[in-house]
Amino acid sequence: MLSRPWRRLRDKFWALPLLFAAAAVLLGLGLTALDDWLDTSLSIPFLFAGGPEGARAVLSAIITSMISFTGLVFSITVVVLQLTSSQFSPRVLRTFLRDWVNQLALGVFVATFVYALVVLRSVRGTAQTDTFVPQVAVTVAFGFVLASVVVFLVYIDHIAQSIRAASIVTRIADETREVLESRHPADAERHAPLRPPGTRGRRLAADGPGVVQQVDDTALLRLAEEHDVTICLLRAVGEFVPAGAPLLEVHGEGVPADSELLSAVHLGKERSLDEDVGFGLRQLVDIAERALSPGINDPTTAVQVVDQLHDLLRRLVTRPLLPRQRLGETGRLAVHVPQPDLADLVDLAVDEISEFGAGVDRVMRRLGVMLEDLRSAAVPEHAGAVDAALAAFSTRYPVQGLEGWAEPTDTGLR
Repeated sequence: MLSRPWRRLRDKFWALPLLFAAAAVLLGLGLTALDDWLDTSLSIPFLFAGGPEGARAVLSAIITSMISFTGLVFSITVVVLQLTSSQFSPRVLRTFLRDWVNQLALGVFVATFVYALVVLRSVRGTAQTDTFVPQVAVTVAFGFVLASVVVFLVYIDHIAQSIRAASIVTRIADETREVLESRHPADAERHAPLRPPGTRGRRLAADGPGVVQQVDDTALLRLAEEHDVTICLLRAVGEFVPAGAPLLEVHGEGVPADSELLSAVHLGKERSLDEDVGFGLRQLVDIAERALSPGINDPTTAVQVVDQLHDLLRRLVTRPLLPRQRLGETGRLAVHVPQPDLADLVDLAVDEISEFGAGVDRVMRRLGVMLEDLRSAAVPEHAGAVDAALAAFSTRYPVQGLEGWAEPTDTGLR
């Protein structure tokens, strides 16, 4: 997993283009210095052979065209973001903003523009006076233009593919799977959870409102070991905390610095998928609800969402969902972070979709198949939660009938 600063930087749409622009400035200065050092009177194949007027004309044309390319890419991206927000869910915008292809396309066009500007300022003289034409640098500018054309074609194809419902659903599911495998590895050693202290400890309030996005377990463990205390987070990752509401609770005689404790818990404006499996399920459920709304009426997309939820939940029910706890060197509980259990995640994936899709047989059929399969695949510790979800589903929608829905002969193509 990436560190918190890198993950936050990855979500900034401007980060990669700014890096490319800085690299273009350095490359332009370096190549013009190289041209100044080389003997440019030699006739070297493939190098630009025109005079200063020609070099200025070429670089000016590149600058003008790259401005147009950059504006076009920005406009297309904004339109795609608006379409995705209205058609699927506003919560999927983060996925598009961190898409490296979109950032790469904008970065290449900005870099070409900046590079041409840097090289243009080094062209000196006219055909009748002492001249300096950076042949290598101008030739590389041609290479930047060719690269920009290739990147533009890739960008157009990528945008056309990325706004497909199947692509959006699959991308969110893939990101959720990455978080799931990180937070709940299949080979994790099973152990009984330790109960947090029953008495009330010293509480720390949140400095401002926000959603718990990330928790630095390692930093909290270090503080707990240094001061011989137990640190309990009072809000799970993904929960909103009002300003002044209790956020942390410290049990023990030690007194860690409040600033160090609060800095280990990152609050943001909205939920993030970095450590929150439930947020991945929430995004998929939102897409299914929007697809089942009367205004869109797209049950096929809802079925695709249920298929991805099926895979995610099957991974969860077949492995231990260990508590998010860190133990000290003596084996005592040092850090405790609450998290939803399997029943909460199954209810999140089933309840709202079943309510919106109650009149759509295909959707209800897939939900029934999913629950039947989860019941057969669940490890003993999760069997009760799955049985309860299946019983609740059968009680609320008895007319559907679950018998035989998960049989191998059922093609599920209706």
